[in-house]
Amino acid sequence: MDWQSTIKGFKSYLQLERSLSVNSVQAYLHDIKLLVSFLDEKKRSLTPEQIRLEHLQEFLVWVNEKKVKDRSQARVISGIRAFYKYLLMEDILNDDPTQLLEGPKLSRKLPDVLSLDEINRMNNAIDLSTPEGARNKAMLETLYSCGLRVSELVNLKISSLFLDLEFIKVLGKGDKERLVPIGKDAVKYITIYKQEVRPHIPVKKGSNDVLFLNRRGGKLSRVYVFMLIKQLAKDAGIKKKISPHTFRHSFATHLVEGGANLRAVQEMLGHASITTTEIYTHLDREYLRDTILRFHPRSQEVK
Repeated sequence: MDWQSTIKGFKSYLQLERSLSVNSVQAYLHDIKLLVSFLDEKKRSLTPEQIRLEHLQEFLVWVNEKKVKDRSQARVISGIRAFYKYLLMEDILNDDPTQLLEGPKLSRKLPDVLSLDEINRMNNAIDLSTPEGARNKAMLETLYSCGLRVSELVNLKISSLFLDLEFIKVLGKGDKERLVPIGKDAVKYITIYKQEVRPHIPVKKGSNDVLFLNRRGGKLSRVYVFMLIKQLAKDAGIKKKISPHTFRHSFATHLVEGGANLRAVQEMLGHASITTTEIYTHLDREYLRDTILRFHPRSQEVK
């Protein structure tokens, strides 16, 4: 049993049985190849079945010395565990060397969140006199209204729009479909873009059903959306660290702070586990402070 053949089998398993996206598959394979690089550098001629816990612990020390951040280390460990779980399932080996492997302790980092005023300022920074501006306005409204991932936004299809019912169908991680409500403003600006801008774009072959197109009639890249968001934040005078995911965080946080049911938010975000959604139960510090000052008995003035 060699690394090349087992990695090839692992790749097929991730693609066919787990139906993971191209990016997810590449991330898992990167983790395994990192382990192979460690073995090569240390001149260890070990096959996957010869790896023991002490080798993996030494590997983690090596990764840490490379100045890899804690969260990236945790992801690498997750990838190695998934690989050995696959080998156990295929009866390629009998013992799992990752069973007692411990990674770095991670704190749950709260994501940056935009206020409604900041979202409005970014929207107002868009030049609506241009075809790209009309498209960008529709994209930002959709990001915030539906809490989409950037990959879900750029892959959104015209056939997945049910604007008269105020719903859209989203293809999320693992090719899982979900229905997400869409707000009236997003419906309005998608309709304007769809009726007044998109018909004038020469559509590339294979992009006929893609909603948001670039100037050449192809699908927008994730990088373009990242650059757009950063530029709009700068134009709006916002100093926070902003990305398309910030709109998703803001969507979820505003819903939870407004009293939305956590299970409903989980469904709209497409989270497989409720524990992922629970991070949004945090409250804005100022909101929390004001609430305590208003309602805590010791904070109220003595009359």
